[in-house]
Amino acid sequence: MHDELVPSRYAVKVGEIDVMVISDGVLPITATTMATNVAAPDLAAWLKDEFLPPEILDWPLNVAVVRSGDRTVLIDSGLGTEFPGFPRAGQLALRLEAAGIAPKSVTDVVLTHLHMDHIGGLLVDGLRGRLHADVQVHLASAEAEFWQAPDFSKTVMPAPIPEVLQSTATRFLDMYSDQLRPFETEYEVAPGVLIRRTGGHTPGHSVVRVESGGERLTFAGDAVFQPGFEYPNWYNGFEHDPEESARVRIKLLEELAASGDQLVATHLPFPSVCHVAKAGNAFRFVPTVWDY
Repeated sequence: MHDELVPSRYAVKVGEIDVMVISDGVLPITATTMATNVAAPDLAAWLKDEFLPPEILDWPLNVAVVRSGDRTVLIDSGLGTEFPGFPRAGQLALRLEAAGIAPKSVTDVVLTHLHMDHIGGLLVDGLRGRLHADVQVHLASAEAEFWQAPDFSKTVMPAPIPEVLQSTATRFLDMYSDQLRPFETEYEVAPGVLIRRTGGHTPGHSVVRVESGGERLTFAGDAVFQPGFEYPNWYNGFEHDPEESARVRIKLLEELAASGDQLVATHLPFPSVCHVAKAGNAFRFVPTVWDY
């Protein structure tokens, strides 16, 4: 009775581990955010080639639930419902329920970073108060430290986004202080589920690798955006260190192209499950054939 006409969830098996990619919806962003270091005609040409509008884009928001052994791991939590300017995002609580995933079954939360579209769902009714009181929240120590005094000097964000990002991260860290489980470099959250700090997008930005039975999938958070395959050196306006972000992106895509592992990322078109192929000095997005 709570399901939607088009269920916004996508199940993937990684060996013996169950992964479900869930759409938190979409939020509008200015198209220029996708490439802040390129000439306007180059960005316009890419947008046209991708059949995307020239000024305002719908940015996908993907979240994942991973079940391994007796652990149920929520990777990021979407935007939440407290931002009236983004009415088509913040769908996670509804869509968890439609997928039959009870919030109290979640044993661990992994956060790729503390931008509001990754933590907002944990701050509002729907998930807050319905998770176990002792649910563990894993994030890189460098991420928690960064948001004590965040640096926006290299970002290109419309006002008042920086202020909202900072206030949301501060509120989150205060609200979940007793449940935070910071790690330095990497941490195995559940059997075959490893979170690893990459830095770049934010100092503590992390990716999650799921591995079982010789199969692997990486949830890349904000390490890869839609232009990042063809133009991995394009800067995104939300990157706090765009040069390092480009290095992280290229390294990750090189690794995935060499290994053949699957990729999921927060802001790639839902469900975003793909392989990565080399294309000269760049890469190609190769959709995965669904087999469940």
